[in-house]
Amino acid sequence: MNMSVSALHEYEFEKHFNENEAIQWMQENWKKSFLYSVLYAAFIFGGRRIMKQREKFELRKPLVLWSLSLAVFSIFGALRTGTYMVVILMTKGLKQSVCDQSFYNGPVSKFWAYAFVLSK
Repeated sequence: MNMSVSALHEYEFEKHFNENEAIQWMQENWKKSFLYSVLYAAFIFGGRRIMKQREKFELRKPLVLWSLSLAVFSIFGALRTGTYMVVILMTKGLKQSVCDQSFYNGPVSKFWAYAFVLSK
């Protein structure tokens, strides 16, 4: 089987992903995650307290759409990074796939690794 990392098709948004700008943004904004976590917890616990005495909202459709979008994102990301990992395993072996950081700098996986981090 003749497989090559360079043979993987890159989509335009993957080609134009600037990891240096992404890293810089993360370094400048990491502290905000603490604020967002506190606000999230306050919203969840405060919302439960406020809604305890009220009639529940019918949110089944928005929650289904939210879950579906997360599933599609996860499946697409897994297919893109999984394909890249299989190519690395097949062409360069297990040691390269585990010990080398090229997976995070690869043409396809660098975007998806960043998108995964932001989705958390």
